[in-house]
Amino acid sequence: MENSPAQITGLVLTYNGERLVEKCIDSLRFCRRILVVDSFSTDSTVEICHALGAEVIQNPWSGPGPQFEFALRQIATPWVFSLDQDEICTQSLREQVLGVAAAPENAELAGCFVRRKSWYYNRFMLHSGWYPDYLLRLFQPAKMQVEISGAHYRFNPRGRTRKLDGEILHYPYKDFAEHLDKINAYAGQGAASLAAAGKKGGLCPAVLHGAARFIKLYVFKAGLLDGKAGFINAAHGAFYAFSKYLRVEKQSWGEPFDRQ
Repeated sequence: MENSPAQITGLVLTYNGERLVEKCIDSLRFCRRILVVDSFSTDSTVEICHALGAEVIQNPWSGPGPQFEFALRQIATPWVFSLDQDEICTQSLREQVLGVAAAPENAELAGCFVRRKSWYYNRFMLHSGWYPDYLLRLFQPAKMQVEISGAHYRFNPRGRTRKLDGEILHYPYKDFAEHLDKINAYAGQGAASLAAAGKKGGLCPAVLHGAARFIKLYVFKAGLLDGKAGFINAAHGAFYAFSKYLRVEKQSWGEPFDRQ
């Protein structure tokens, strides 16, 4: 790691992230320490991180909230800068992070929100509800609380925050199939949540919610300005909503076996 005067730990949670973890770790070399908390990857993620000089601790995955709580207990520096394994810190953001952490007047600052710019299909998305995607990624652990609600979590800053102009570059999907796999998983989780809340599902609600989702993303969120990527994203969003509401009501897929 670089001999940075700012006491910052670069934090990355990983699981089978060999696709981009090298670029992610490289972009954190300005940090005094790089900590990787890995959920027992089965690919070369851990080996890559070790080769780059990062410290790796493995801990079983029980959700992002508990994993962040575990990770923060391993950190003693006053500042943490967190990236996902498919994200890269830009040079401009790096300079801003160092400036914030090194300035004595920021000692009472709880954290900073940074913009995330995500690549999808053939471009960085600048509309479609994807940008600017402000996330709390630079913070002081002593002034931060991880709030967990079911499968969801959020960072709750205990103190003043500010926004930075620098950006994180995000590359969430390696291909079309990976996005469909995630949509399928999220739709299953969403259907279970709807059923648990007593919400109605079925074909008509699925069609209506799917159509509304497409219109929201493509028209009201200006997805049409993102070209082909905007249309594909809106179509995927529509399929997610359609699938989620359709799956609320369990149907006899493949049964009964004795029907002629």
